[in-house]
Amino acid sequence: MPLRPTVNCLVVGTGYIGKRVLDRLPPGTASGLSRSPLPALNGHVIATLDLDRPDHPSVELPRATVLLYTVAPSAAAGADERLTRLLGMLDPLPQRFVYISTSGVYGDHRGHVVDESTTPAPATDRAQKRLAAEEMLQSWCSKNQVEDVILRVPGIYGPGRLGLERLRGGEPVIRESEANPGNRIHADDLARCCIAAMSRNDVAGVYNVSDGDYRSSSWFSKAVARLAGLPLPPEISLTQAQDVFSEIRLSFLHESRRLEVARMRTELQFEPQFTDAEDGIRDALAADGLLESPG
Repeated sequence: MPLRPTVNCLVVGTGYIGKRVLDRLPPGTASGLSRSPLPALNGHVIATLDLDRPDHPSVELPRATVLLYTVAPSAAAGADERLTRLLGMLDPLPQRFVYISTSGVYGDHRGHVVDESTTPAPATDRAQKRLAAEEMLQSWCSKNQVEDVILRVPGIYGPGRLGLERLRGGEPVIRESEANPGNRIHADDLARCCIAAMSRNDVAGVYNVSDGDYRSSSWFSKAVARLAGLPLPPEISLTQAQDVFSEIRLSFLHESRRLEVARMRTELQFEPQFTDAEDGIRDALAADGLLESPG
């Protein structure tokens, strides 16, 4: 599948992932949309629009062949009003709409493998909102003859996102014998995957995105601590966690699955650089200036 030129791209949401995507696109081939004013990124003009404020002055969006949407649904809203507002502003329409969703839409599968044919069964409010947004977007794209690509993404890690503050604070992790399988993706790999989804021909549909390394979040935290030269976190049981962890953190413990990513590799033709999360941790620590030694 040849790549089409990455021109006339609009990246909606210029945060942790959006900035990385813009950094990788040739200067002048894309524009960004941010809720707060930002200078140009890598030669790409950034427009300002707060999708939470209907009274915010609308902007004339650039003509975009491909749109990447990285914005999460509002925590306060029922339906995804941010996405609804943006869709109503698009004129002319893009040829393709790439949406970053969450693997949380699958719900709990007790550690079993899920692929794109698995029926979603979101258990949390945030995952339910994502699935509703997926369905709204798919309906809109079908009605308007726009290609839709949905990337179902697990936990994102990278520079500045390794949980170092929790480790320094001595927060515990679940003991390995009780820990669930993990799914994750390095931020730079996700940015590269987004560009593949934006640029490859004939790739409409849903894709699981992950590095294929299923080691647990407990393993991940201990690996970060070891490589950063920090004390290993204390380990507690699932029962003890009920009294220690926040409600959000507990919600992740109640779900377990392994993401199958064969379709990402074969149809999207994307292969993560960091298929061993330990290599990704080293890369992130080095970027943060925190790696004690190259090895």
